[in-house]
Amino acid sequence: MESELFGHERGAFTGALGARAGWFEAAQDGTLFLDEIGELPLHLQVKLLRVLQEQQVVRIGSRQPIEIDVRIVASTNIDLEKAVAAGRFREDLYFRLNVATLRVAPLRERRGDLLPLAQFFLRDYSQRLGTTVGFSPEAEAHLLNGYTWPGNIRELENVIHHALIVCDGQAIRPTDLNLTNLRAIGHSGANHHPDTRASGEEQLRNALLTLFTEEPSQLHSLIEDIVIRTAYDFCHRNQVQTARLLGISRNIVRARLAQCGEISSSRSNPPAD
Repeated sequence: MESELFGHERGAFTGALGARAGWFEAAQDGTLFLDEIGELPLHLQVKLLRVLQEQQVVRIGSRQPIEIDVRIVASTNIDLEKAVAAGRFREDLYFRLNVATLRVAPLRERRGDLLPLAQFFLRDYSQRLGTTVGFSPEAEAHLLNGYTWPGNIRELENVIHHALIVCDGQAIRPTDLNLTNLRAIGHSGANHHPDTRASGEEQLRNALLTLFTEEPSQLHSLIEDIVIRTAYDFCHRNQVQTARLLGISRNIVRARLAQCGEISSSRSNPPAD
């Protein structure tokens, strides 16, 4: 990494058969983008700080400084202030870089960008792989429906690439989309207590948004049926428990179950005591 950033001279290390300019020299009078700056090892953070302060680089194996004039743009997906407090990122480098900050919202907060980005990656990788495949409506709904995209746009790109490789038809199906569960697995420890209500409400909201885009007929009745049937299954098909869970009367539960075909209409009217 040090060689890539700052360059090296011939013979500076094994395999250095010739001199090579680093990225700082290559970006002279331009802009150098440093991705995931929060992952830079501490010893390289020291060297980077020196370059930014002195506006000079010294190649590995050389003592001759090279003047540079480069604009630095850095990105990270970690909280650098927390990294500084934890001793993983130098405070002086943080303040040196923190001239102007632009926060880019995570993909889970930009649902409107999901399908346009997915279509972009689909066109890109279809051209590379020589295929002509589109998304099925079910696959589009699956992309939008409640997944939090912990890997953001890079994860979305890899998901689309994977789907094109495994797809065996003319349209990508939900089963072709490899959506990982790493975040849920990583948060399953005994000391972690996630706000399941908040996450459940968010998933419900996203599911409703997906339904709204499909514009099915009698949407309100459809949602009521889904809620009743899902609660009925959750309560092991016990009407009393279903009514208690939903906070409605057993008569309403029984009538709705009869309407949607979960129970026979003859069972909808209980015998008199």
